[in-house]
Amino acid sequence: MLEKTGVPTETQIDSAFPNETRLNEGPVAVIECFQPIPCNPCAMACPRQAILPFADINDVPVMDNDKCNGCGLCVMKCPGLAIIVVDINWSETKALIKLPYEFRPLPQKGQILHALDREGHPIANAEVINVIVPANKTPVISIAVDKDLIKKVRNICIPEDNDSIVCRCSDITVADIQSFIAQGYTSVDELKRITRLGMGACQGRTCIPLVMRELSTALKKPISELTSGTHRPIVKSMKLGDVAAYGGKS
Repeated sequence: MLEKTGVPTETQIDSAFPNETRLNEGPVAVIECFQPIPCNPCAMACPRQAILPFADINDVPVMDNDKCNGCGLCVMKCPGLAIIVVDINWSETKALIKLPYEFRPLPQKGQILHALDREGHPIANAEVINVIVPANKTPVISIAVDKDLIKKVRNICIPEDNDSIVCRCSDITVADIQSFIAQGYTSVDELKRITRLGMGACQGRTCIPLVMRELSTALKKPISELTSGTHRPIVKSMKLGDVAAYGGKS
């Protein structure tokens, strides 16, 4: 399912979360990075080395949960928006979740938002507890949700905010996507061809799941029945020395 929809399975989600004992001990980062890709800013950002050093830049991150204090520095630095911080002891009835958020306008402290699941569907209301906007890093939004939702909530949206940007690379809004769907463009590939979404530097990492949410709502189909369109294959980095050694060999 992950390869087709961008949505991890329940087994994958469970594997990313610490056990119940560790969750009860305090805030902890949860890394939902399931495939090897050339990326290691999370490990570089952690001052406590709770994210173990990579032997290879293509390694999947490995957590030492006992070293993590939930500071959220890795959340700000992850280019794939794959990390959250969970604190189930924030209050008697609510858990605190720190989420990366790259859209504008930013929510405000005290605002009530929609908490979204991994398919982009609203599942609860959430109060904004804090907004951190670090220089040259991803903003982090802290929200309070019911404790039983910690494995379900993965994003937020401001109600009735159709001017929010879906594709930052091509400056495409929610309203743009909804308009094209209404005109009969009912697949990710069709929307990609008419709008160029997903063709920028991020290769659809952020926008494609959001577009699939809009298609799911408009077509009244679960995201699992939709396809995320044609992807370019993952490219593995090469050292310049390897390129030089190859030379002009055919």
